[in-house]
Amino acid sequence: MDSTGQNNLKRNKSEKKLLRKQIKARNTLMRHEGIECVSHTTQNLVVANGGLGNGVNRHQLLRLVEECGLVEALLMPPNKPYSVVKYGSTEEAKKAYDTLNGKEITLEDSDQNVTLYVNFVEKVHWEDIIPISLPPGLMMVEELVSPEEEQKMLESIDWTENEVIQNAQKSLKHRRVKHFGYEFRYDNNNVDKDKPLPGGLPEICSMLLEKCLKQGYIKHKPDQLTINQYEPGQGIPPHIDTHSAFEDEIISLSLGAEIVMDFKHPDGRTVAVMLPERSLLVMTGESRYLWTHGITPRKFDIVHASERQKVGSVTPDVGDLTLNRRGTRTSFTFRKVRRSPCNCTYPSVCDSQQGRQREEAPSFHDSETEASKLEQEYVHKVYEEIATHFSSTRHSPWPQIVEFLRTLPKGSMVADVGCGNGKYLGINKDLYMIGCDHSQNLVDICGEKKFQAFVCDALSVPVRNSSCDACISIAVIHHFSTAERRLAAVRELARLLRPGGKALIYVWAMEQEYNKQKSKYLKEKRASKGKEEEINTDVAWGLFCDQMHDNGSQDSACSDRVLNDSKDKGGNAKQVINSKLPVHTNRTSFHSQDVLVPWHLKGGTNKKGECVKALQLPAGSKELQEFSPVFHRYYHVFCEGELEAACKTLDCIRIQKSYYDQGNWCVVLEKQ
Repeated sequence: MDSTGQNNLKRNKSEKKLLRKQIKARNTLMRHEGIECVSHTTQNLVVANGGLGNGVNRHQLLRLVEECGLVEALLMPPNKPYSVVKYGSTEEAKKAYDTLNGKEITLEDSDQNVTLYVNFVEKVHWEDIIPISLPPGLMMVEELVSPEEEQKMLESIDWTENEVIQNAQKSLKHRRVKHFGYEFRYDNNNVDKDKPLPGGLPEICSMLLEKCLKQGYIKHKPDQLTINQYEPGQGIPPHIDTHSAFEDEIISLSLGAEIVMDFKHPDGRTVAVMLPERSLLVMTGESRYLWTHGITPRKFDIVHASERQKVGSVTPDVGDLTLNRRGTRTSFTFRKVRRSPCNCTYPSVCDSQQGRQREEAPSFHDSETEASKLEQEYVHKVYEEIATHFSSTRHSPWPQIVEFLRTLPKGSMVADVGCGNGKYLGINKDLYMIGCDHSQNLVDICGEKKFQAFVCDALSVPVRNSSCDACISIAVIHHFSTAERRLAAVRELARLLRPGGKALIYVWAMEQEYNKQKSKYLKEKRASKGKEEEINTDVAWGLFCDQMHDNGSQDSACSDRVLNDSKDKGGNAKQVINSKLPVHTNRTSFHSQDVLVPWHLKGGTNKKGECVKALQLPAGSKELQEFSPVFHRYYHVFCEGELEAACKTLDCIRIQKSYYDQGNWCVVLEKQ
C-alpha cells in the first residue's frame, strides 16, 4: 500500500473514532439530560465536553464559537459538561459543526486538554430564571475597606507566630489560622469562655469595628476574632456556629480574593453567595441560627460573567455563568462570646435548648404504651373522623407507585398495608391485591368500591409468613412515633414477603426541597381565591388531580386558635397542648422531625359523609369553627438516608432501589 492509501486508512480510522465518540456523547446527553440530538442542520448546537463542569469558561468558548458566525446565545448550565450555542443562521451553525467537532482545546489556567463533540439540536428548554433571595438575616456590604486598608490588614498578620493554634492546625491541616480574644476550637466548634487569650483584639481592627457599629451593621462589639487564610482548593465544611458559644451577630471580612460561600436550609434549599474582595458578610437571625454555611473545596467558582451582579446570590442563569479561578483569601471573622443560654426561635438546631427539649419531650419516646397512646389519639382517631373528607382528596394514583405495580408478574399476590381508601387496589387487574388499614371507615370505603380489605394494625397483619409476592406501604410508616415501631413496621412487611418478593415504601421527607426543586407540597401553597378553602396535607403531594385545599395564610391563625381553646372544641386541642409537639404550618418547610400536621375538616362533612350546611354562619364565629373543626395528625418526617439506614439493620432484606419522589423518601426492598 502506498503512502496515499496509508494516509486515507488513517483518516478513515480517525473519522470512525470521532463518529463513535460523537454518537456516545449524543446518547449520554439523551440519557442523562433529556437533550435529543437531530441529524439535520439547525441553528442550535450542543457542545459536549464544552461546559463549566469540564473547566471550560465562557470567555474561552465564546471566542471559539464566534469565529464561526454570529452567536445569538451561549448557554452554560452550572456544573454540566456541555453547553448550547444558538447561531443566527443554519449556515453558520453548519460551519461551527464542521470546525469544532473533534477539536481539541487546552483549558485556560490549566494544562488539561479536552476534545469537543458537537451535535445539532432542534430546541432546548430552559426554565425561567427566578432571582434567588439571600437567606433571611444575611447582609452583604461591599468595599467596607479601601485597597490601602486591605493591604495594611494583610501585612499586619504575623504568620510566624503559632502559640495558641495547635489544636486548630491538627484539624485544619494546611490552612493557616490565628485567634484573638478567645481560641476558637474547631474540634467542637466552640470556645473556652474561662480562658481568654492575652492581648485582646488587634489594634488595627478597632477602626473597622467602630465603622460597623456606627453604620448599624452590628449592635454589639465583638470580643473574639479568627483569621483564616485559604489557598485555592481549600474550603470550610458546612456548619452552624454553635448557638451557646456566640451571640446573634457574626461578621466576616473577605480580603485578598473573592469567593463563593454556600448556604443551606434544613429543607434542602441552597443559596450560593458571592463574597467579593473587601466585602463584609453579616449573619443574623435565621441565616446565623438555622442555615449552614461553608465553602466547597475547589479551585474554580461558578459566577456571573457580566458585571451586573458581583455581590449577593449567584442566580443559575445559564446565559450568564462562567468560571472564576480562586485566589488566596484571608478572612477576618468577628464574634461576640455568649454569656447566657441561647433562647433563639430555632430549638431544633439549638444546643442550649436541646437539653430542655429532652426534659420536656413527650413521654411517647420512653415507653411502648405511651407511643401507642399517642398514635391512637393523633393518628387512628383522627383518620376515623376525617375518613370521608380524606378519601375525597385521594383518588389519583402516584405514577411511580403505579409503575411498580404494573411491572409485577401476572397473578402476583400483593398486600397494600395501610391502604386508606384503596386507590391502589384496582390499578392492575392482573394482580391479586388485598388491603388493610387501621381505620374502619376507610376500610368500609374500600368495600363500597368492591375491593378486598380488612381492619388491622400495620405492626401485626393477620396474613401468613412469606405469602406475598409484593407489598406496598404508602405514607404509613411516618405515623409511628418511635424508631423501634417504625422499624417493626418494615420488619412486618418483610415477614409477609416470600424470598425474592419486593416491597415499596414511601415516607414523608424532611427535605421538601431537593436538588434545587421544590416539592409539589410546597408549590401548592397559594392564596385563597375569595372563598373558604381547607388544608389537606397527607403525604406532601397529591399528584395530578388529587384535590389539594390550601388556606395557607389562615393556617397559623387556625392552629393557634385551636391550641388556645381550652374547651377542646372542634378537634383534639387538649391533647395537642398535652403532647408538647410543634404544630406544623401547612405548605411550609419542616423545622422539626416530629410534628402535628393540621387537617381542616371540610365544613359540614362528618365522618359518615353527611353534609351540614354552614353557609349562613358568619366567618370566624364559634358556630362556624364547630362546623369546620381542625384535627392534628402525628408525623415523623424522615431525613435523607434515615429510611435506608433503618432497612439496612434487617438482615433478611436488601435495598434494591432508593429515591426521592416529590417530597417523599422511597425504597424498594427485596427479601433475601
